[in-house]
Amino acid sequence: MGYELYYWNGLQGRGEFVRLALEEAGADYVDVTRQPERGTSEMLALLKSDSEPHLPFAPPILKDGEILVSHVANILAYLGPKLGLAPRDEAERWFANGLQLTITDFVAEVHDTHHPIATGKYYEDQKPEAKARSAAFISERIPKFLGYFERVLNQNPKGNRHAVGDRLTTVDLSLFQVLEGLAYAFPKAMARVSGQYPALEALQAMVGTRPNIAAYRASPGRLPFNEDGIFRHYPELDVG
Repeated sequence: MGYELYYWNGLQGRGEFVRLALEEAGADYVDVTRQPERGTSEMLALLKSDSEPHLPFAPPILKDGEILVSHVANILAYLGPKLGLAPRDEAERWFANGLQLTITDFVAEVHDTHHPIATGKYYEDQKPEAKARSAAFISERIPKFLGYFERVLNQNPKGNRHAVGDRLTTVDLSLFQVLEGLAYAFPKAMARVSGQYPALEALQAMVGTRPNIAAYRASPGRLPFNEDGIFRHYPELDVG
C-alpha cells in the first residue's frame, strides 16, 4: 500500500513540498483529496475526528499504513530516510532538519505578505497592510533568508551543489520550491536580485531538470501557482 497525502485540492500550498519528495523518489502515493471517490470530505473527517489518538492540527498530513505524520518538516524528516533523500550522517540529518524548519519560517513569512492581519480575512480587506508588509519582506527578509541559504551551500564542505552532504536531499527540493514560488509571486523583485545568489540559482536549475521532477512539472499533477496558495502574485505587492 502506498503513501496517502492529505492536502487541500486545487493548490500547491505546503503539500507541494511533500509531493516533490515523493515524485523525485518515484514513490507510490495517492493525493487523497484529488480522488473523486474520496475527496476533501475524507480529510476533513480526519481533522474533525473525536477518536483519532494522533489527531493532526492541519494539513499536509501523510499516512503510511497506521502512521500519521503532520507538518511539512516533520513529514520530510520521516520520509527522507525512507526515500533516500536524507543525509547518511547523523549530524548532517539534524542540520538538514534545521534547514527545513528555517524554510518553514520563510514560507510563513511569504504567506504573511498577502495576509498580514488575519488569515480569516480576504486579501482585499488588508491590502494597505499587505503592501507595507511585502515591501519590508522584499527589502529585508528575502536577502536575509536567501543570503543565509547561499552561505549554507557555499560552506558545504562536500561542495555547493547540495545544501547538505554530497547527494540530493529534501532540503534541495524544498529550496527549489521556494525559489520557484518567489519567482511567481515577486517576479520584478526576484529579477532585480538575479545573479546575486549563484549557488541557489544553480541548485534551482539542477533540481528542475532532474528526470522525475521534470516529468512531474510537465504533468497535470503539478498544479500551477495561483492566488489561493501560499505564493500569490499581486502586481501591487511586487516592488521591482
